[in-house]
Amino acid sequence: MIIVPVKEGEPIEKALKKFKKKFEKTGIVKELRERQKYTKPSVKRREQIIKAIYREKMKRLEE
Repeated sequence: MIIVPVKEGEPIEKALKKFKKKFEKTGIVKELRERQKYTKPSVKRREQIIKAIYREKMKRLEE
């Protein structure tokens, strides 16, 4: 359960923004979207490899 303490006189928009940020950090929405469709393990592995290659390229560019 997400709890967002609201201070006296704090606008509701600010509290909503805090709530959204905490909710996003939990990863619930991301997990729900992933569960909507089935992806084969081989496809997941391929995507991970492609992301890793991209990260390595970006690291090399920084150096």
